[in-house]
Amino acid sequence: MKILHTSDWHLGQSFMGKSREEEHQAFLIWLLQVIEDENINVLIVAGDIFDTGTPSNYALELYYNFLTKISMSNCENIIITAGNHDSIATLKAPKQLLKALNIHVITSGDENESEIVKVYNNNDDIEGIVCAVPYLRDYVVRQSLHTQTMNDKESLLTEGIKEHYNNVYKEALILSEKKDIPIIATGHLTTVGSKTSESEREIYIGGTLDIDSGFLGKHFDYVALGHLHINQKVGCDHVRYCGSPIPLSFNESTSQKKVNIVEFENKSMRVTELDIPLYRPLLVLRGDVNSILNDFESVDDKSTWIEVHLNDKNPFHANQVIREKAEELGLILLAVKIDRTEKAAYSEDFDVISLEELNPLEVFEHRMQKDDLEDEAFVKELVVNFKKIVAEVQAS
Repeated sequence: MKILHTSDWHLGQSFMGKSREEEHQAFLIWLLQVIEDENINVLIVAGDIFDTGTPSNYALELYYNFLTKISMSNCENIIITAGNHDSIATLKAPKQLLKALNIHVITSGDENESEIVKVYNNNDDIEGIVCAVPYLRDYVVRQSLHTQTMNDKESLLTEGIKEHYNNVYKEALILSEKKDIPIIATGHLTTVGSKTSESEREIYIGGTLDIDSGFLGKHFDYVALGHLHINQKVGCDHVRYCGSPIPLSFNESTSQKKVNIVEFENKSMRVTELDIPLYRPLLVLRGDVNSILNDFESVDDKSTWIEVHLNDKNPFHANQVIREKAEELGLILLAVKIDRTEKAAYSEDFDVISLEELNPLEVFEHRMQKDDLEDEAFVKELVVNFKKIVAEVQAS
């Protein structure tokens, strides 16, 4: 059995006002070719197929065109699980139609949805079982009462997710009929000890998961994780994030994007990390105005998206000079961020901070600072509720 593990496509992402359509299209064309060349017979997409709950028309078109083409390939088992960015309704609508093409879409993991997918070989013998666990929303794994403390809620969340995995494993074990076949799990969450990037967000409001590779890896022969955008092992060789196929923030600009190819001979496993070709570079430049202008001259690929971190004694003038030079050279400059130490030194000149430098939570925290709130418990509760509202808005 040969599996390709990918996740976090974020189709439809708008990056500082720029579309990622060409990058995603190039990735999907490449992915189809890899599936053919490597004779992949199981494809796992571990969540966040789309960037928002209301994907654009072009994002939906990319998704359905890909599924149409892969259904005609040698890959006979396609397993797609929902992530925190995905709308259950959007993924669920064509579910029965896609199942006829042996495309399994698992959206919520609630009691009405089976998460077990059997994988058969050409002789119709079972050769593996996938426990296709999606992003588990709160209502699936816990019931939160207003009277519970934050620690109680975090504990219930962790225990609810663990119980969910234990239950699907027990079901898979029964279906395996004690044969020497691998049991694989998927997941969309942040594990203890994993490396995060700035393009990810908290997915459990007021909840910090205490789930590590020791728990996930003790039963399953491979765990295909999504949500974190950096390809990585977590604690052991068979618990892995594959990462996103394209850089989703500038701090991922130097990260080589990959997919994981997992080969099983009975329960014996081998993982190969396959590099994804970079369609559009992201470049971060740091320094004063003179060093930035010199760096501009070295940019050969004019399709590169550039972010500048400026540390200059006269940042306003430097900002203008940098933007004019970028336009003259035909470069795509998406943002100029002023070093915060410089802003502190010239605080009297900075009555306004550019919103492109702040995320919604930072804006909210700036606003609370102006009110000089002294009750720490009240501030913490405000932040928790604000995060919940932001998550609901982004998921809608």
